[in-house]
Amino acid sequence: MTTPSAGGTGYTEADRGDRNGIRTALAGLTTRGRSFLAAGVAAAVCAYVLGQSDLLRVGLLLAVLPLVCATVLYRTRHRVAGSRRLSPARVPAGSEARVHLRMENVSRLPTGLLMLQDRVPYVLGPRPRFVLDRVEAGGRREVSYRVRSDLRGRYPLGPLQLRLSDPFGLCELTRSFSTYDTLTVVPRVEPLPPVRLSGEGQGYGEGRQRSLALAGEDDVIPRGYRYGDDLRRVHWRSTARYGELMVRREEQPQRARCTVLLDTRGIAFQGAGPDSAFEWAVAGAASVLVHMLERGLSVRLLTDTGDAVPGEGGDGFSGASQESADAAGLMMDTLAVIDHSDGAGLSRAYDVLRGGGEGLLVAFLGDLDEEQAAVAARMRQRSSGAVAFLLDSGTWGREPAGVPGPSDKGGERLRMLREAGWTVVGVPRGASVAELWRQADRERTGVAAAGGTRDGGTP
Repeated sequence: MTTPSAGGTGYTEADRGDRNGIRTALAGLTTRGRSFLAAGVAAAVCAYVLGQSDLLRVGLLLAVLPLVCATVLYRTRHRVAGSRRLSPARVPAGSEARVHLRMENVSRLPTGLLMLQDRVPYVLGPRPRFVLDRVEAGGRREVSYRVRSDLRGRYPLGPLQLRLSDPFGLCELTRSFSTYDTLTVVPRVEPLPPVRLSGEGQGYGEGRQRSLALAGEDDVIPRGYRYGDDLRRVHWRSTARYGELMVRREEQPQRARCTVLLDTRGIAFQGAGPDSAFEWAVAGAASVLVHMLERGLSVRLLTDTGDAVPGEGGDGFSGASQESADAAGLMMDTLAVIDHSDGAGLSRAYDVLRGGGEGLLVAFLGDLDEEQAAVAARMRQRSSGAVAFLLDSGTWGREPAGVPGPSDKGGERLRMLREAGWTVVGVPRGASVAELWRQADRERTGVAAAGGTRDGGTP
């Protein structure tokens, strides 16, 4: 039997070396096959005792037939090929993906009845089973099934199991393909409205920042020519003066930066499941990451442990716009498997931000004690703008019978962060990320009208 690679392209041959081949073939005898074998042996014994040669022939026929079927079925097991294709291989939580299976008979003989079964985790649904009719030589059969999960993560699909049967139903052999595919369930992403939360002219526009191309800030004169420089940038006056090729400096726009801080401390969140506070924070971080990348910002994902997930560019941020899709995929794959950390504080994340110049900081925070609230307050000094979505377990654990207000502890933390310059929004249970995104903009700008957004806002 053959099986495709994990990507669904190409085939690799399964292992043929089975030292217990005869035992495996006999173990595959069905109830009918075992009955034939027992009846044949009994008839042969009776024929020997009674001296009936005709009965001996019948007994030998009954005994040999299941053995021949088992041998033939066992020897033809390597001539069935299978492939699996996921469509798509990465889906948001709560969405469905379709798995396409294709079986191909690559031998010169037709197959018997094929029973196909794919192994899937329990969270994706029941184990799919299919019955395929007789497949002609060189023929193929295609089947598909759907999988769905409300929990993000990476789930293995496979290995594919195939049960082969002979035309008489005397023997059935189960074979497993050697490879499997992985379905990635990423957090749900909610579209966010364009608002201006940083309060500064960042991004591409009149207020954009500028940086030197291929040169540092200390390079105040034309520099020497380097291999690969465009000859159109040669500064001839400096070349004549210094006696060597010199190229002029050029300015290029520097992309606005955004850091999304996700608090993953286990002590900061209570509860579990798709409706828990931590899952809301993960989905909110994913929504902000995708929103910022779509608007051309350089984005990175930072956790309380100090681990950063950058794109392809330098400085820990994503690179050019054509790489935004790869950066988004990398961050979404990280969020798909992120879990609670054993950390107790935010000091490691603060150390990462100590370099300054981080641009906009968007934080999704759980329960904060007084010490960690002070650390978070100091992060405001390392960014041009800071927005925090604070999830208070004291209010999140209540039933949504009304609009819960923050607890006394949560209200104190809100006050501390706001005094430090943060724009802070408390997150009630079941709240919409898009609505809280608008609320953060209203709190920053002081606009009281519901749904009001500022024209020309970039984030």
